[in-house]
Amino acid sequence: MKAAVYAGDRTVAVQERPVPVPSAGEVVVAVDYCGICGTDLHSVMEGWARPGAILGHEYSGRIAAVGRGVGGWAVGDEVTAEPGRVCGTCEFCAGGRPSLCRDYMALLLAGAWPGAFAEFVPVSASQLHRIPPGLGARAASLTEPLAVALHAITRSRFARGQAALVTGGGPLGCLLVAALKAMGAGRVIVSEPSPTRRAAACAAGADRVVAPEELDPPASPLVEPDDAVEVAFECSGKPAAFAHALAQLRPGGTLVIVGTGILRPELDHHRLIVKELTVTGALNYDASGFDDALRLLASDALPLNALIAPGAVPLASIMPAMEDLAAGHTAAKVLVAPGA
Repeated sequence: MKAAVYAGDRTVAVQERPVPVPSAGEVVVAVDYCGICGTDLHSVMEGWARPGAILGHEYSGRIAAVGRGVGGWAVGDEVTAEPGRVCGTCEFCAGGRPSLCRDYMALLLAGAWPGAFAEFVPVSASQLHRIPPGLGARAASLTEPLAVALHAITRSRFARGQAALVTGGGPLGCLLVAALKAMGAGRVIVSEPSPTRRAAACAAGADRVVAPEELDPPASPLVEPDDAVEVAFECSGKPAAFAHALAQLRPGGTLVIVGTGILRPELDHHRLIVKELTVTGALNYDASGFDDALRLLASDALPLNALIAPGAVPLASIMPAMEDLAAGHTAAKVLVAPGA
């Protein structure tokens, strides 16, 4: 099979790899689409990945082979899959927070699972989710990033009718906008420097879109901005966006850090104290995250055409697509079609 392999030094190369054979309890999925994630960009552009690794974890496709002991699944079934497996028994899994599973964290540090920038990928049957009839593999490739967005909303303690700010209008930011509006947000504001991405945020349902400089923090933590919000989601990984998002919160508000980045932000602890703000992170999914995401995708409540870039790129074009995403030239989710 063909696979896009990280070769080091900001390079991805298409290589021939053996077609995987499913072990007991596994299936092999023929990948129809795999989205390019912000983590993929960091892995390639900033050298987070190990040379030789196959990246890509936002995928959908069809079962191509079924291993021993797998029941309920057959060749040809349309599926998406969680990229990492949780143990289901540690204190975090038992407490309803599988995103903090100790086994998953060990896998995350090791980078031990194969990615889906490849024609085929093996996966445990326990990680599979069936694509609802009529949804299709293209839309279902948004399941993983939408589950991430829904988990961030859970962490924010968002309530229907509240106002929200999203800093960073890239693919994940736009998914958050669409999900918030579908869940009854009263007003969603997006801060984004790229005109292309500001337009994409509008298409995703944002009520107001601004350039970052329009959100300069008030000099005093006692001052509340005119367009203050109850919840904010930082999706850019930029320290300045962190500060801007924190300053836009009403008393008692919550800032959720979703985006990753190399530079570390400074925390305005006076603002936190005076307004009793909460700052938290969001990693991965709720316990029901993939099922919730698939239901929302199938509900016709999301502007799917605005959330997915037209067409799909072949494996050989992953690097140019990543460069466009990193530069902010592309706003919607870019899909890779490994078989193209």
